[in-house]
Parts: sequence; C-alpha cells; structure tokens
Amino acid sequence: MNSNVILTCAITGAGDTADKNPNVPVTPKQIADDCIAAAKAGASVAHIHVRDPETGGISHSTEHFREVMERVRESDTDIVMNITAGGGGDWIPDAADPTRGGPGTDMQTPAERHAPVAELLPELCTLDCGSLNFGDMVYINTADWLREHARLVQAAGVKPELECFDLGHVWFARQLQKEGLLDGDPLFQLCLGIPWGAEADTETMLAMRNKLPETANWAAFGIGRHQMPMVAQAMLLGGHARVGLEDNLYLSKGVPATNASLVEKASGIIENLGGRTMTPAETRAHLKLRDPKTGQIVTGGEA
Repeated sequence: MNSNVILTCAITGAGDTADKNPNVPVTPKQIADDCIAAAKAGASVAHIHVRDPETGGISHSTEHFREVMERVRESDTDIVMNITAGGGGDWIPDAADPTRGGPGTDMQTPAERHAPVAELLPELCTLDCGSLNFGDMVYINTADWLREHARLVQAAGVKPELECFDLGHVWFARQLQKEGLLDGDPLFQLCLGIPWGAEADTETMLAMRNKLPETANWAAFGIGRHQMPMVAQAMLLGGHARVGLEDNLYLSKGVPATNASLVEKASGIIENLGGRTMTPAETRAHLKLRDPKTGQIVTGGEA
C-alpha cells in the first residue's frame, strides 16, 4: 500500500459537461479559482484543460492557459500545475466521405499540441500514449506523432505524465523509455473506465500496474461512479490517485460535485486507509519536478 499519495484534481475536461453540472469551470478565472480551491482542499496537483469562455467548448489557446497559470501562480496557494497536451486528436469520420473528418473532429499536430507547454513550462504535462476508440469517436495518437511529441516535451524540460487508456499504451510508453525519449523515472497515469479502453476494475488496474517499468511512479483514476473506488484501489496497489470534474460530475447519486468536494472526499478515503496526501512541495521533490519560482529541479526531502 502507498501511504503517501499524490492526489491530482482534473479541474475541467473538454467534454460537453458544463450543462450537466453548473460547477464545471469554463472561463480561465473559474478554472484558476477551482485549482486554488482544490489545493486548499488538499490536492497536490491540478490537471487543466481550457475551454472557450463563450461556448464552453474545446479551446487550445495558449493565452487561456496562460491566464489560468498566472492567476494560480499569483495566488498565495501552492499547487503543482499539469497542462494537458492531449487535445487535438478527436476524429469523427464524415458520414458522406469517411476519408474526411466530420462535425466534432478536432485535430492538431504534435507541435500545435505542445505549444502551450513550451511557452508556459508547467511542472507536468500529459503525453497520451496511443490511439483509442474513445466512446463514439477515435482518439488518434500515431506512434511517430508520439515520438515527435515526446522529443518536444523532453527538450522543454517538462516531465510528461504518460496517460495510458489501455494495456498497449503501457507497452508503447516502455518503448519510448527504451528509445531514450523519457528522462528520469517515468510517471504513468492509468486511465480507467473510458469506453472502449481499459475497464475500471481491480483486475485491469493490476494488469497495467504489473507491466510498468520497475522505477515508475504511477497513479490511476476511474470515471463516473468508479472514481472513488479507484482512489482506494490505486492506493492499496501502491499508486497515487486522481479525482475531479473532468472525470466525474457527482459527489453521490444525483448530487452535483465541485472539484473541492471531490478532493475532500478522496482525501478522506486516503486518511481512512491510513495514508496522507502529499503537499505540492513534497510532490515536486518526490517526482523531481522543476520549482516554478527558481526554475531548478527539486530533489531530496521525499515523503
């Protein structure tokens, strides 16, 4: 069991969720405020997407990310920042011509995905490690694209969080490490419960964990009603955990959640199992991340 848990809060995703829960943050200010609230509730890391402030839909704007980052950094509340670099891979074939993307398709090159990370240099960014039938669409990450993206992240000196939605993604992440495209001990996020990837259950989490490199740090999350059970399961199997409105909209059946309330509930589970959540400073030392104030890699003082 892992007694010192890095607890990530995934603040807002790119899905059509803002109309389903009024607490889903949309504007950069709302997203930043929720990062701060999550930190005060006990989160170690804030994982962020940004949205179009007018529509609530997908945004890849570096300026939106910048506003979130600046608001959080200028506050008196510390939290590790993790910017998504996994946007721009949604493919929905056009009904009349399947060689073209239809409505809802949103594609970016690796360089375009990486642009906010290169500009803003967060401590962490995501690197999704394969393609997937993601519900009714296809999420596209070809092997060569991922190699290119890994090189860009490596050159920026940002630590990638290797998001794995299926067992083959873990295999490919190990290949990136073999090819020298990952520095230091790798950090994995096992993403469970998304149709049609890895299921959110003990057997699947254990199978994926058992394929990780020996020196890997890892976390896991489940979506929807699986969110809190997967917090406990990840901790019991030696990992870290993630919650947040990107993955789950409800605190309990029919009760809309906030990011802070999900962090508080997860923190309670961790404490009831005999553990504790790591502070942002401890998280930087444990994962050897860059200090946003000094720009230097933090070492030592691990929990």
